[in-house]
Amino acid sequence: MADFTQQDLSGSTFQQVDLTGARFEHVDLSGARMEGVAFNGAVLHGVDLIDVDIKADIERLTINGVDVGPLITAELDRRHPGRVLMRPTDADGFRTAWDTVEELWTGTVDTARALDPALLHESVDGEWSFIETLRHLAFATDAWVRRALLGDPSPWHPLDLPWDQMPDTPGVPRDRSVRPTLDEALALRQDRMATVRAYVDGLTDEDLDRKTEPVEGPGWPPPVSFPVREPLLIVLNEEWEHRLYAERDLATLTP
Repeated sequence: MADFTQQDLSGSTFQQVDLTGARFEHVDLSGARMEGVAFNGAVLHGVDLIDVDIKADIERLTINGVDVGPLITAELDRRHPGRVLMRPTDADGFRTAWDTVEELWTGTVDTARALDPALLHESVDGEWSFIETLRHLAFATDAWVRRALLGDPSPWHPLDLPWDQMPDTPGVPRDRSVRPTLDEALALRQDRMATVRAYVDGLTDEDLDRKTEPVEGPGWPPPVSFPVREPLLIVLNEEWEHRLYAERDLATLTP
């Protein structure tokens, strides 16, 4: 394995690099930008975390002896009261959660319609544009509902947009160059939202712990059996978080 000692690697780019088990001593990461990075099991001692912005899935993160995960969850739930609805435990809870998703996204789409259509293709701080966000949520529904839950091995639409770090996969579209109109993106989005609505409307409490049949063939997710609740919780999380990102960026784009 390579060793780097007393070398200036400032400004370097590391993409799809495996640093599992790597050791960093007296390393300056000031101003570094990390996206799609896994820190599972990492140990950081003697570090300075000053003016650091972290957006992450956080579980069992201990800082100075304190598990901060529950503290962060409680504060986010306080700021966004509807957030707790995205963690339902029964079928009625999933229906209520999807009611909330539909209502909140209606308001967000109304905000987007008030903007110059060209702005809906604009990226803010390197994040997805509003149209790309809609496309990604269509992909999430195709992956976790139409494929994982409904068993369609190839549910993809040409406008589907996987997350950036997903390896290119045969048959799964990823065209960042297309520029569909808002109405075109919404037509796909509304069709996929209707799929989720139909699924949760027919959901029973007994269904939630039932295991899905693994779906073979290239695509996402891999051919694994999931409790039905798991893909649904993933979709709810995607819907909730990406709407917050969209609202943040639309506020920046609003003249």
